[in-house]
Amino acid sequence: MQKIVKLTLKPEEAYNPELFEATVLKRSGIQDAEAKVRPLKRSIDARGRNVKVNMEAMVSVKEDLPPLISYRRDYPNVSHAEPVVIVGFGPAGMFAALRCIELGYKPIVIERGSDVQKRRRDLAAINKEHKVNPESNYCFGEGGAGTYSDGKLYTRSKKRGDIQKSLEILVAHGATEEILVDAHPHIGTNKLPKVVQEIRSSILDAGGEIHFDTKVTDFIIHEQRMKGVVLEDGTKVEGLGVVLATGHSARDIFHLLHQRDVLIEAKPFALGVRIEHPQQLIDRIQYNCPVDRGEWLPASSYALVHQTYYDQKQRGVFSFCMCPGGFIVPAATAPGEIVVNGMSPSRRDSKYANSGIVTAIELEDVQAYSEHGPLAALAFQQQIEQRAFAVAGQTQAAPAQRMIDFVQNKVSSQLNDTSYQPGLVSVSMNKVLPAHIHERLRTAFKAFGKKMKGYYTNEAQIVGVESRTSSPVRIPRDKETCEHVQVKGLYPCGEGAGFAGGILSAAMDGEKCADMLIKTYGKAH
Repeated sequence: MQKIVKLTLKPEEAYNPELFEATVLKRSGIQDAEAKVRPLKRSIDARGRNVKVNMEAMVSVKEDLPPLISYRRDYPNVSHAEPVVIVGFGPAGMFAALRCIELGYKPIVIERGSDVQKRRRDLAAINKEHKVNPESNYCFGEGGAGTYSDGKLYTRSKKRGDIQKSLEILVAHGATEEILVDAHPHIGTNKLPKVVQEIRSSILDAGGEIHFDTKVTDFIIHEQRMKGVVLEDGTKVEGLGVVLATGHSARDIFHLLHQRDVLIEAKPFALGVRIEHPQQLIDRIQYNCPVDRGEWLPASSYALVHQTYYDQKQRGVFSFCMCPGGFIVPAATAPGEIVVNGMSPSRRDSKYANSGIVTAIELEDVQAYSEHGPLAALAFQQQIEQRAFAVAGQTQAAPAQRMIDFVQNKVSSQLNDTSYQPGLVSVSMNKVLPAHIHERLRTAFKAFGKKMKGYYTNEAQIVGVESRTSSPVRIPRDKETCEHVQVKGLYPCGEGAGFAGGILSAAMDGEKCADMLIKTYGKAH
């Protein structure tokens, strides 16, 4: 007998495996000593005075529980199959490669950055020596920007693809089973590199190719059909078509597309700062706890949004990529710029909470950059990053200001402790941010303080700039076929093309693009 039960538990009952099983069996009235219990869904409800955890579980009596996942790492050998060129080995590129193998095609992956082991040295150089390697950094390299991030796996893109399959692929490659259960699953920056390496192994073992530290410098286009790419050393790599999965920070690819007259468009995005609070303060607000959250509750998160008006224009200001128990990291992809991002380890046990707080940037906000054509929003983004670098002293130390000081336009006499390793420099952020962004953030922070009592405080500080929220460029494609609207054989994919917003949505988009490329140009055609 198997049955599904739904129940509301205390945190210690939900997160302590032994107590969870005993509580579920007791509440279900099942006394069989051989009964087995598996959690299916878990979500925290912190709206009341006492935090509750809503659970769904499967109870099995005198039967084995069904397999946790149906996906298996059982791939055909494609070493001699027809090749598909994939540019970029982030989530979109990885899942595109796996899908090619499933369909009997050989992925040839070109990745400008290094593998995860070598990449760690490049990240250490940014943090400790303030040296930015433009080819291998927090954005470029094996696994893309997602490898050294929180590994958040929730998405609102229910129509994009098979979410369950994507999660199962990650579990099959070493991700924790918890991602199949939690309402807001995450893997953690300490565990993601191992998952990424396992995906690499699956691709290589099946006969696919992955070329690290290898840069694309041109495209092979003949009669409006993209056949392949040209590498920095002049090597040509051709295939059935090209899945372009280069991420939202590969500015040289956007410039190359523009130079080659491949249609691209300026795209709205969002830009602002990172805000860092003590995690304990956020826990007290969210969990209504007077001291700390206790042993069993995970570090709390939040989501905030406020509509602002400046120069008679309405724009939303919202939290982005909130990292409970996390760290702020330097995410620049070129010398001479400051970019910050957030990440969390799997345990989310840092004493800091950080989140992007960003405002929408519409195309009318970048009209002063119209000379750059479809690269106008990118030029705007780049100029602010370079200004942050100049104002903060021309290292990877980031400009910062305590929250109330920022709102009151006062330079902070001292800054709080921070998780940001390269260090902070106290500045007036209005020297970094344009007035329309600065003023919208000031308005929003006061509003957020009313929504979350205690959030608006000088115990928090803002760190600039959070500018790589999404791509400032879209590479247009057909809605049905995913093929570029002008160049055949080109499948723009993931965040860099403007069609995804996170690890899971990018992964599903990569799989979809590989599907459509092979459906259009594969053997059956």
